[in-house]
Order: sequence, then C-alpha cells, then structure tokens
Amino acid sequence: MSELSLTINGTDHTIDVPPDMPLLWALRDVLNLTGTKYSCGIGTCGTCTVLINGVPMRSCVMPTASASGATISTIEGLDPSGGHAVQRAWNDEDVPQCGYCQGGQILTASALLARNPDPSDSDIDAAMSAVLCRCGTYPRIRKAIKRASRYMSDEGGDA
Repeated sequence: MSELSLTINGTDHTIDVPPDMPLLWALRDVLNLTGTKYSCGIGTCGTCTVLINGVPMRSCVMPTASASGATISTIEGLDPSGGHAVQRAWNDEDVPQCGYCQGGQILTASALLARNPDPSDSDIDAAMSAVLCRCGTYPRIRKAIKRASRYMSDEGGDA
C-alpha cells in the first residue's frame, strides 16, 4: 500500500492504495466517483476516460501512482449542474441512448474543444474515434460537438 495524493475535480485527496491499482478503481471504489465506467479493462474502448492535465487518458490501465501530482478531471467535475457547453449540447442533440460511454465521450469532446474550438468533421472523427459507442450515436456526437463549439463561441467561454 502507498499513500498517494491526487487532485480530482479541484479537490485534493490522500488515499492509501497499492500504487499499481488502476486509477479507475481508486476513483470508483475508494473515492466513490462512479461516473467513470468500466468496460473493456484493457484501455481500448474509452469508456473509462478521464482527463489527466487536460488530456484524455484511460483510467482502467493507468496505475494510480502515475496520476499522483497530476490534475485529474472526471465527468463529475465537468459541471455537476450540467451547464458546461458540451453537456448542454449533448442534451440538446439527444446524443445518449444507453449512456454508458457518455462520460468518456463528453470528456474527450471537451478536451478536443479546449485545444481546437472550431473542429472540422475530420478533427471530430479523429478525436472521437478513441471512444467506442455501441449504440452508434456518432452522427449525433458530431452535431453536439459542433453545437458546443457554437455555444462556446457565443459565450466567449472555454471547454
């Protein structure tokens, strides 16, 4: 066991876990942040995506010790009231069907818009291909990202 310091959604946490414990399990089982979902367990589907220093990363394969000292953002930290541009656009475009992959999708989209506030279709497809959606809502995901981009432009805000 190791005592690790993590900054998650702007809050500092000290947890005592094995250093090789996947970050996903530290988030879900130790800190009760259950918005980050488990799916494939091998880092290929993207359902477990969190932002590490603003970059989408797979929490199911990242050792918790590797995240110590980084800024970690989970879906719970984006905007708990649902007011973030991407969250609003997701609702307005009725993106989710089953909703299981949505945390990873929304965080990946917000990271894309943070680095590219006006992405092309190919930019969106390249970024979002990293998170699999079994329901196939990709056309709505693209529309929602374009809508979120407009919201951000209209509001002068960041993703």
